[in-house]
Amino acid sequence: MIDVPGFDQKAPPIIVGVGGLTSDVGKTTLVCELLRAFPGWEAIKTTRGHYRSCGKDPAACCVSDLLEDEAVIRSGRAETYTVGKDTGMYWDSGASNVHWMIATDQQIGEGIRRTLERVNAPGVFIEGNSFSEYVKPQFFIMVARADAQKIKTTARRALPRVSAFYFSGEGNGSQPPIAEKVRAGEQIPAYSRDQLSDLILVLQNLKTANQI
Repeated sequence: MIDVPGFDQKAPPIIVGVGGLTSDVGKTTLVCELLRAFPGWEAIKTTRGHYRSCGKDPAACCVSDLLEDEAVIRSGRAETYTVGKDTGMYWDSGASNVHWMIATDQQIGEGIRRTLERVNAPGVFIEGNSFSEYVKPQFFIMVARADAQKIKTTARRALPRVSAFYFSGEGNGSQPPIAEKVRAGEQIPAYSRDQLSDLILVLQNLKTANQI
């Protein structure tokens, strides 16, 4: 920290990543639960875009018309609040600010760094996998289902940085078989929905340690 009169350098926020082993696994629901447990924190939604069809419903997921020469970053309620959308749910869960970064694979690194520069809260939850290849979170949660048999490419690349698994559905606290194969049997802490309070306590301890 630079100690110069009149020089105000904010401390970097605690970064907690929330990724998904597969799509539609409950990442946003967990981010909302965490925002309610950490009032005053901010949230970042990362969306990977492309100029070709992804094979899904264009009206539901395609952001090709939003892409620009650099990553697109939207911040604040006026730019990010839409009822029923992930970013709107963040606001409804108590986020002090919400950012939405839309970027191609080539733009993610610079985009997430620029987005983090906008964060003023002591902590931020980032939903997505790909950002962790460029910015190391203090804690990275991989949301999964106990019966997961497949894993998407971005999740596979993010597995080396996973701090804990969280089961959004019914689970018994054990790792998905696919994760054990990828991480060569390494035991990673795992939490079920019934153990959410335990996961929150881990993150609270992380927050306390960062303030010492």
